[in-house]
Amino acid sequence: MKRNVLIIGAGGVAHVAAHKCAQNNILLGDIHIASRTLAKCQAIIESIKEKGNQRGPGQLKAHQLDAMDVEATKALIRETGSQIVLNLGSPFLNMSVMTACIETGAAYLDTAIHEDPNKVCETPPWYANYEWKRREACREAGVTTILGVGFDPGVVNAYGRFALDTYFDEVESIDIIDINAGSHGRYFATNFDPEINFREFTETVWSWENGKWKANEMFEHRKDWDMPMVGKSTTYLTGHDELHSMSKNLGVPNIRFWMGFGDHYINVFTVLKNLGLLSEKPVRTAEGLEVVPLKVVKAVLPDPASLAPGYSGKTCIGDLVKGTKNGEPREVLIYNICDHKQSYAEVGSQAISYTAGVPAVAAAMLIADGVWDVGQMVNVEELDPKPFIELMNRIGLVTRVRDERGDRVLDPAQEAPAVAKHRESVAGVPAE
Repeated sequence: MKRNVLIIGAGGVAHVAAHKCAQNNILLGDIHIASRTLAKCQAIIESIKEKGNQRGPGQLKAHQLDAMDVEATKALIRETGSQIVLNLGSPFLNMSVMTACIETGAAYLDTAIHEDPNKVCETPPWYANYEWKRREACREAGVTTILGVGFDPGVVNAYGRFALDTYFDEVESIDIIDINAGSHGRYFATNFDPEINFREFTETVWSWENGKWKANEMFEHRKDWDMPMVGKSTTYLTGHDELHSMSKNLGVPNIRFWMGFGDHYINVFTVLKNLGLLSEKPVRTAEGLEVVPLKVVKAVLPDPASLAPGYSGKTCIGDLVKGTKNGEPREVLIYNICDHKQSYAEVGSQAISYTAGVPAVAAAMLIADGVWDVGQMVNVEELDPKPFIELMNRIGLVTRVRDERGDRVLDPAQEAPAVAKHRESVAGVPAE
């Protein structure tokens, strides 16, 4: 059993994860939060105490850390006795923090694919450019490394795997649909780090079509969906992290990601992009000052954490899976609904952060009790999804399924498995 968690980062997702770790610290042990800004870590601890979310004994401690410094990160892991590291800071940190975990033996988890600050929308499969190059090192060290275990990527990967194992003989397509039907009341803001948010959309976006990668322009393909609880929503085909691993691991010929955008967001984004304000390349002002336009935009936009108090409405994120069962066509939607106001009442964050933070903690709990402690590098769809879905149902993110039988809470133990295919997780557990 692994105990003691080090959370790296002090943004919205780290805030949620810290609250959820504290709620479950009887299993997880001491909770340490580290960031470059110590005051942000201390503020999270104060919010946990204010909400009464520490359920068992143990430390809640803040630390100052530059996580790009591998030696400093290794030293903090050892100092705190942390056996599980949740990397919830910038995706620029992934490879540094992963290296520290491999060299100390701590389990590593993150919620987004690694990014190089000087590259945008890299060629697929993106994981092969960075994380997967350390696969053998993780195996040799026996270090459990779970990549992309937020909601998307993360939960949607597990949904895809569960659908393949349970509802279908053959799957033709998985459409991942991400709708935020909430309102924060600001003129313009992003729901997580603006720099990371904009970098997803400023260049080529990739989708997996007919068993190969297809390049598209952002906002080139639009589709309207009628989703549970949030109603009719407009989405656009977008590149996203999970496509880069699901395309390799699931054997499905078509995997697409659709994200909801309103006209106002698109208009503001387009103006910023056309003016060159979303560029990651530095420019020099007339006064001789060198600045990165994208970082300037980030600096003037609202801090995503500041949106939480006034946020209303819901998110709906899920997988629409199409294929065949017993020779007949079948369609299944597996999804989650998360309420912004309820998230704020529980942990002081909006639903976007909540949906990313809760799965990371669920994965940490599964590592702590040995269920997902596989001693190697994996993406979420390579693991048995049933305990993951069951645990999230208990700690705050309830999964639902809609098919020909109706719409219901998804209890993995009650769903009849498909019989034509049986896949094994990397832990060697047959998919039932």
